[in-house]
Amino acid sequence: MNIHEYQAKHLLKAYGVPVPEGGHAVTVEEAILVAESLPGPIRVVKAQIHAGGRGKGGGVKVCKTLAETEAAAGAILGMRLVTRQTGPEGKKVHSVLVEQGTAVAGELYLAVALDRGAECLTVIASPDGGMDIEEVAETHPDRIFRVLLDGSHHIWPFQARELLFGCGLPPQQIAHGVACITNLIRLCVEKDATQVEINPLAVTEEGNLVALDAKITFDESALRRHPDIAALADPEEEDPLERRAAALGVNYVRLNGYVGTMVNGAGLAMATMDAIKQAGAEPANFLDAGGGANVEMVSASFELMLSDPQVRGILINIFGGILRCDIVAEGVVQAARKLDLKLPVVIRMEGTNVQAARRILDECGLNFTTADSMLEAARVIAELTEGGCS
Repeated sequence: MNIHEYQAKHLLKAYGVPVPEGGHAVTVEEAILVAESLPGPIRVVKAQIHAGGRGKGGGVKVCKTLAETEAAAGAILGMRLVTRQTGPEGKKVHSVLVEQGTAVAGELYLAVALDRGAECLTVIASPDGGMDIEEVAETHPDRIFRVLLDGSHHIWPFQARELLFGCGLPPQQIAHGVACITNLIRLCVEKDATQVEINPLAVTEEGNLVALDAKITFDESALRRHPDIAALADPEEEDPLERRAAALGVNYVRLNGYVGTMVNGAGLAMATMDAIKQAGAEPANFLDAGGGANVEMVSASFELMLSDPQVRGILINIFGGILRCDIVAEGVVQAARKLDLKLPVVIRMEGTNVQAARRILDECGLNFTTADSMLEAARVIAELTEGGCS
């Protein structure tokens, strides 16, 4: 689960990491009130969406007067901000963060993140603060420094100092930097975060450290332990189809392809998406109907997939165990009739009540295509959606 920058900075401040003074606003009037309460003539107005690259898209403006602040808030609030992370459709801005300006002498990148390959938390630092860290890692990997943490999530002071010296932090700031790293690790562990990122962590002209930007991602599976974190979720930032799926109790993740998939079991769903890509097509979603689905849930899940305008065909891959094949077949037939389905549908089923399921599909009078294996089903749907390999 992602949260907004203003929420992330509240958490950083609570854990002893310096952040600029500022406030959250959902109207221009609120933005002016926040700006009037801040010291200094410079204010920064920042769009609050769950995406990076906001400045390049016009979502961050530096203002020298209250009049400029008012104009910036008016321009940003309500805009559809397009960045590399939002895709061409962009995201609508519902609120802004108004902060005091910071006189910056230097910038670095600092993060604590879950390294899934190494199966541990990792502290990452770079002297190239303010830049896209993925781009830095690709073009200048020698400028990325890492420390893998042990099972107790502990970093030795000398390890933290080495990271900071490698980033060129002035010697007089090393102790503050070590404290910052320690506090980020503590936040990450105590709140079950998978990433706590500061980009950039600035060295001010006065010699202080301050987090100019902040991004925190939490493990959704651990949210029940953290109701305070769960309360920070912004429904406006969620994909509407994923929100509908959550209300249905279905595991659904929207992707960028055009082949809708309905599968039971996360492992089978992953294998099905791999098979679709191997056949030369692109999956439009991950949809795990689970083992407890009934006819109504299957039908609703089918409608959910078809609500995605990118979908050009559907692959259903069911290995019936707890979830019986005939239940899936009845749900699919219901949804297809209700929606007057015209898209190609390829169905592969094995397991509990598969013969009854095939009878339902054969007798329904609808134009479904059946397959005997997952690979065959993937090949057929790829051909039917014109995405197959030559």
